[in-house]
This record gives sequence, C-alpha cells and structure tokens, in this order.
Amino acid sequence: MVNQETVIEINLVNLKKNLAFIRSKVKKKTLIMAVVKASAYGSDSVIISKKLEKEKVNYLAVAYTSEGIELRNEGIKTPILVLHPQINDFNKIIEYDLEPSIYSFRILKEFISKIKSNNNPSFQIKFNSGLNRLGFKNNDIDKLVKSLNGLKPNFIFSHLGASEDTLEKSFTEKQINNFYLTSTLFENKIGFKIRKHLLNTSGILNFSDYQFDMVRTGIGLYGFGNNPKFKLFLKPIISLKTIISQIHKIKKGESVGYNKGFIAKEDTLIATLPIGHADGIYRHYGKGKGKVQVKGKLVPIIGNVCMDMMMIDISKVKCQEGDSVIIFDDKNISAEDFSKSADTISYEIITSLSKRIRRIVIQ
Repeated sequence: MVNQETVIEINLVNLKKNLAFIRSKVKKKTLIMAVVKASAYGSDSVIISKKLEKEKVNYLAVAYTSEGIELRNEGIKTPILVLHPQINDFNKIIEYDLEPSIYSFRILKEFISKIKSNNNPSFQIKFNSGLNRLGFKNNDIDKLVKSLNGLKPNFIFSHLGASEDTLEKSFTEKQINNFYLTSTLFENKIGFKIRKHLLNTSGILNFSDYQFDMVRTGIGLYGFGNNPKFKLFLKPIISLKTIISQIHKIKKGESVGYNKGFIAKEDTLIATLPIGHADGIYRHYGKGKGKVQVKGKLVPIIGNVCMDMMMIDISKVKCQEGDSVIIFDDKNISAEDFSKSADTISYEIITSLSKRIRRIVIQ
C-alpha cells in the first residue's frame, strides 16, 4: 500500500556504503569515530548506532550526555564520546560509562571532583586550534597538566573549521600545524605519548595525510561530502516524503494561507501537504523559494509554511489527492539541493526534522 502520511525513510544500505567509502580513505590502523548526535543528523540515533556497532566502528560521538544515555539504555556498548558535557553531567557520565570531552578548567575541576572513587576514568581533552568554540589553548598546557594531577586522557583532539573550503586551505593548514604544536607541547609536559584525532569528514576527504590515530565522520556517513565530486560515492541515507491531503482550485485574486501569503495572479491549482515548520520545514522555504517533487516535476511551495501544513502549486502537474510528494531523497532532489533554495545547508534541514515524523527503515 502506498504510504499515506509524512515519513522519513532511513536507508541502511546507503549508510553501510558511505562507511565503506570513508574507510577506503583511511589507513587500516586508523580508528573511526562515527558522530551520531542530533538524532544521528535527523534520522534515528539508536537505529544508526546499532547498525554502526554491527559494522564495528571504534567510537560513537554525541553532543550531550542525554544522547549517550539513550544509546546505553538501548544496549549500545561501543565507547561514546560526549562532545559538550555540562557541569551537572558527570555523575551520569560515570554511571553510564560515557567519555567526556574536557574543554575548560571549570569542567575539568567538576569532573575530577566526581571521579575520586574511580581509579581509571575515561575522558578526552579538547584543544582549540582556531575554530574558537571550545577547548584549551597552548598557553593553558602547563596549568592543565598540573591540574590533571597524573590523570591520563584517552585522546587529545581538536576540530577543523573550514576543511571543506578549498579557498581556506591555508587556514586549515594553520590549524593542523597548531595541533601538531599543541600535541608536542602537551606530550613533552605530561611525559608520554597520547593518541590524537583531528579530521572531520571534509578533513578525511581533503587532508587525509593528517589522520593521527583516529578520524571522525558525521555528515559523510549520512551522505554528504561538501563537494560535488563525492556525490558518486556518498548517498543520502534519509528521504523525506509526504502526500497530498487535499487539492483546491483557487481563482485569480484569491489568497492562500496565513497573512494572505500567496495571492493568485491567475486561476491556480494548489495542494495541501501534511508537513510544516513544526516538522522542520521552516517558513523561509515558503513564498516560492522551496520546491518539492510531484510526479517527477518540481513545484514551488507557496504562501507561508504553516505549523503542520504547507501548500504547493500543482497547476502544471497531473496528480490527485493521496499522491506521493518528495521533499528530498537520495535520487532526485537531495537535502543539500532543497536547503540551497533557502540559502542554508543540508545540516540544518536534516537535523531539524521532527521526531513526530514516522521513521521507516530500509534494510
């Protein structure tokens, strides 16, 4: 039976192929950390993590502690890095065997206060090499090593800020060199070698000489490589599809939707879809900017996107109520293509998708 609601299809075949492509770009001894934060970039973190664990990735990464707890409660055993732990998280982090990123002296102090009864705490240290979001700087190293008081991190790491942009190659190289300097200073001060990771997906694809001991891949797993040349090898794992709920004939001069967001310049045939800004299709896709696919043709979203609905102009398409509508998929119009219509990026659209949308797994 043809689906009769808004759904997200999660293609695990594409996920496995994307992981294989990433693996083809790294050395056999290089570990792989799969980033599954934000519901695995809008899909489903549990479904994706279970598949990645089966495919033997070495680490998972989430943004917040609650995301890691959810995975542990679903039976995920793979080590999990919490990228942005907060001050009140450490009891839960220890209880659920999560690995926090320690990025400031405030966070380090709180972590140490909670691990006095734990002789072998797992943690990583984040250094700021130029992205200027989180992390210690090189002039913090003396105080940092003293504050660690003999504790040994599993890894030190940093994050590239523009590895996908060929025009910013010198900036990325400066970050890489800074991380080399950081590593040397830290290891000299602490007195032993430490494992490291730096590269994100674009770093793996564009700066593969700097793999260190592990690489991180997020957006690449979900089918995007930030460069058209990788579209042959990376396929989106999620498709967003809906249906036509109702069709209306609108006369010239009539309006559609809230605040008369669309005024018909001629007699127009419109369709209402059961998806709106509460589902992640925000208002900036309305008024003709965003386009969706009906019967193989692209048609514009008209008027203002509503909370639970939006309207499209189907005047040039032969269709009927109940017909399928593709917002984006892995074949016709990608999330990257769709997001460009509103001058944003694929990350934003896929991570904004509501959990109320039913997920369907394609094995």
